[in-house]
Amino acid sequence: MSVKQLLPGQLPFSEGSADSENASQRENCISVSGLFKSYGELSVLSDLSFFVEVGEICCLMGPSGSGKTTLFRILMGLEEADSGRISVPARLGAVFQENRLIEHLSPIENVRLVMAPGPKAEQKKQIASALCEILPAECLGRPAHTLSGGMKRRLAAARALLSDCDALIMDEPFSGLDGDTKHQVIRFIEKYRNSRPLLLSTHTPEDAALLHARVLSF
Repeated sequence: MSVKQLLPGQLPFSEGSADSENASQRENCISVSGLFKSYGELSVLSDLSFFVEVGEICCLMGPSGSGKTTLFRILMGLEEADSGRISVPARLGAVFQENRLIEHLSPIENVRLVMAPGPKAEQKKQIASALCEILPAECLGRPAHTLSGGMKRRLAAARALLSDCDALIMDEPFSGLDGDTKHQVIRFIEKYRNSRPLLLSTHTPEDAALLHARVLSF
């Protein structure tokens, strides 16, 4: 499928700029230009171009099978495109369709694995304080395999947002969440995204509206 709303593939910065802040922003954008991907005779991505600037949230919207997950896998280096160009920061925080938690570790330990190195006791205290905004305090020391499906999904989102990364990719992060817990995750995104570019897929227009996101329709 091709994207209906095609956006400029080049990044919105002039080539000759020596400004270090602009250079940093350019490096941390997500940019896709002229991307093609097929599986045999099936064309999944056709001449796809868009960018996500620093500070911006973009929601990919489209039916299942339209190529959203394939795009995410290409951006994360898990799959190769047939042709086209992509530019993503070296450090990406990701939420996959599967939670991909370390099941025998606690929520706190799962998050600490993806944070920048620091004093263990201080980090664990900071992580616990943040996770209490999205999970019951009594579950923070339990192995992840004891959590409910909704708790695991919230933990996967929190882990990405608290990671030491420069941009975020989330593949249907609200899957399996009810209205209340989805709003918890949205508030967590608003608080902890810290202006990092976020590319997120969802089936629900309401999600994009709540996130004040730009919509890219597949």
